[in-house]
Parts: sequence; structure tokens; C-alpha cells
Amino acid sequence: MLIAVGVILLAVVVHDLTQRQHALLRNFPIIGHLRYLLESVGPELRQYIVVDNDSEKPFSRDQRRWIYTAAKQADTYFGFGTDNDMETTPSYVIVKQSTFPLAEPHPNDAAYDDLFSAPAAKVFGGARRRVRAYRPPSIVNVSSMSYGSLGAKAIEALNRGAALASCYQGTGEGGVSPHHGFGGELVWQIGTGYFGCRDPQGRFELARFKDVVEAHPEIRMIELKLSQGAKPGLGGLLPAAKVTSEIAEMRGIVEGVDCWSPTYHSAFHDADSLLDFVELLASESGLPVGLKSAVGQVDFFRALASLMVDSGRGVDFLTIDGGEGGTGASPLVFSDHVAFPFKVGFAQVYGVFAEAGLKDDIAFVGSGKLGLPENAILAFALGCDAVNVGREAMLSIGCIQSQRCHTGRCPTGVATNSPWRQRGLDPAVKSTRAASYLVQVRKELLQLSRACGVAHPALVTLDQLSFVDDRFAVRSAADVFNYEPGWGTPSEVDRNDIHRILAHRPTERPASG
Repeated sequence: MLIAVGVILLAVVVHDLTQRQHALLRNFPIIGHLRYLLESVGPELRQYIVVDNDSEKPFSRDQRRWIYTAAKQADTYFGFGTDNDMETTPSYVIVKQSTFPLAEPHPNDAAYDDLFSAPAAKVFGGARRRVRAYRPPSIVNVSSMSYGSLGAKAIEALNRGAALASCYQGTGEGGVSPHHGFGGELVWQIGTGYFGCRDPQGRFELARFKDVVEAHPEIRMIELKLSQGAKPGLGGLLPAAKVTSEIAEMRGIVEGVDCWSPTYHSAFHDADSLLDFVELLASESGLPVGLKSAVGQVDFFRALASLMVDSGRGVDFLTIDGGEGGTGASPLVFSDHVAFPFKVGFAQVYGVFAEAGLKDDIAFVGSGKLGLPENAILAFALGCDAVNVGREAMLSIGCIQSQRCHTGRCPTGVATNSPWRQRGLDPAVKSTRAASYLVQVRKELLQLSRACGVAHPALVTLDQLSFVDDRFAVRSAADVFNYEPGWGTPSEVDRNDIHRILAHRPTERPASG
């Protein structure tokens, strides 16, 4: 009997170590099955254990389940109706469907698109006539996460997934690495450490910047990182446990020592010199140049808008990161209490540029838990032209929300540089899961848009969304955010472009993995 049990266990170990679908099982054979067993009987157990589907943070069990099933191209439907408390949840978002929604294309229909393509409404850099202006082919993209913060295989999987889903991937402030080179278009993020374009003293070096742009035609935009939602005003930190010899050589830092990015840029010191730097990068590269920032004191954005109106210089896009966004490592007080959450911060910044008459000259990108359709549709109604997803993309390639990102001991090999822990993550398999998740977000955003009677998420207005509070009061989203008529909607030219582009040829969905 014992011999038979031993043979069975050995067979399970061999299977777990050789299969490539589940990183957790490759890293933790046999015991990894306990997680999947508990997950499968979770609904029954939760009848007796007081933990509901919406209580876990930062992503609830329902939200994670939706991401996992979307990534695996499994059934994303839920049965028996909502378990959300719609009437007593403060600021509960309601999408107000049209009585006459648009038709939903189905397989074998001429208009059916298996990739659910949804390009951005605006051409990034188009208003300023950048030589290499760029219309992102997808409204849903992979947020900037550095090689180092994530492991090599995770970066590769996300890059391959971005290529399959026809979207871009942000490099993170760690710069362009060999693991970003698997077909996905890139947004090169440049932070205060100037990794990839710095001199020996850590200052920006134009010649190195030009060399990187020339060597990587897949770079489509430049993003200057001013701050990050989860740790604004603090600078970046790559813990010593993640600073390998390869990363140290790439960044020009010391192996095995904490890598701190400065809290501010040395290449500029105010909004005026920032615009000079933006125009320098744009003229030397031809690429659209934008900013990524969390929102705290809004005076900076007012000064920036005023200078853009008066001087003719300007940024091509703004990525607004919410305080609820993710990070590999941050002091708790910064994650919890510094910078506005996305909805509040974005609305303030958008209002500044709308009042200055610049809303149609700048593209707006949102980030901060926007990888869920209900959050993203509100972001588009607020005026976003695209959204970036970070932790949700990590979940799609195997992250289990263990919140060990800062330790280098991620159990599924996503947020670690440990070769042993990464061995369970197969980029060939996980890339299709990342792509499937990204495609599913686009699909449900298009479904929500059609339910509202419009063909594209950028055409959804705040008047088509409302908030229900815990006292049965209903407020229009436009009133909540103090938007003027016409705010949050594309220009007539951009609307016409979207209708024209949506009449496209169907393409194929990534194969299931």
C-alpha cells in the first residue's frame, strides 16, 4: 500500500515539475495542488467561513477569478446574480444602458473581430506634429513595470502577450532590457535615475538616449516619470535582493545593494525647464513625449498648462497614476496616504487642461486598478484615451497576490529574480494568457459601450454613468466630478476617425495556453 502511494506521489511530482501551465505547481509540486483544491471548493467553504467574495484587498476574490478565467479563455460568466450590495455601498458605479443599444457582432458575422480591436481615439503627438506620432492600436495596454521589479521571464511573457494582443508595454524606469525584445511595442519610461541614458554620474546623457532610440525601433513613445501613485514624492527603490549582476550592469549600479532613484529629476527643475526637456527629447527622437505623474498639489499642472498656451511648447500625453496603484516596494504610509486616488486626481488634472483649451491637444492615459471593465469604462468617460494595467497583467500570468513583491520571494516567479522561483513561469504559455486577458478587457469595454449606444469606450460620456450612495441618493457622474458640457469626450475629428477605423478587417485571437 505504501509503495503504491509512493509511486502515485512520485508520478504527481514528475507531472508537476514537467508541466508548464501552472508556475505554482512547478515550484511547489504536490503542495501546490492544495491551493487549487481550496479555490475549487471556496464557494462552499465560504458558507461557513466569514470571508466573502469582495472582502479581500487590493483585488477581491471575484476580481481575481475574473482575471484568471479571462486569461485562460475559460467561462468568465458568474451565476445567480450579483453578490455586491448595490444599495448600501458608497459611490457604487452604475452604467446606464440605452434602450436602443448597438448590435453585438457574433462569430461568423462580417463585423466580428476575434481580437476585439479598439484603437485609441487620439493620435499621440498628432497635435504637435511629431515626426513619429503614434495612435496606440489598443485602448488597454501593459503598464510600466521594470525588469528587476519583475523577473526576466515575466517581462518576456508580458512583452510577447502585448505583441499577441496588439498593444504596447511600458518598460518601467529600469529601461529597455533584452527581455523587452519579443515583438511588443514599447513606451520607454525614463525616471529620475535615467537608466539606459545616464552618464557615470547618473545624469541624463543625450547621446546615449539617441543610441537607445535608434537601436530599438519598437519604442513608440517616451514617458518621463515624475512620480508613481503608490509612492509619490519618494523616488524608486529596487531592493538589494533583486539587484542581480545583469541588472547592475544594465543600470550602472552596484550588485546586491538597494538601488534608490532620486526623488526629483536633475535634467529640469520646474515646469518651464521641463517643457524645454520634453521638446529636446521630441526633436531628437521624433517620438511623442509625455509625463507620468500621481496627483498631489495641482499647481504644477496649472503652471504647465499656462506655459503650453503661452509658449507653444507642450507634452503629447499625460499618464495619471492613482494613489491606489501598485508598486514593488513602498513605505505603507506612502501607499495609503500620499496622492489622490485615480478618479479624484484625474478629474482635477483633466479640468485644468480642459479650462485651458488643451484637452484635444493632449492624450490622456489612466492607471491605478483600471484593468477591470467597470473601473476602465469610468476612466474613459472621464476623458482617458487609453488605460494601462499593471497588477492585473501580473495576475494574468500567474501572480496570486501573495504581496511578497518587495522580498524577492514571489512564489510564482513573477516578481522575483530568483532562477529557481522563475523556473515555473513559462513565457510561451503565460504570454497567451496575458494576451487573452487584455483581449477580454477590450471585449467587455466594447460590450459596455454598445450597451450605452456608442461604438467605442471613448464615446461613453459621464452622463451615461451614475453613482448610488448608501442613502439611496443618485448623482450623475458629471455632477460628481464637476465636468462642463463637452468635457471627457473626443473632438469631432477624433470621433470621425474612430468610426472610420472601427470598420477594420477581423483578426485572430491568441491561441489558448
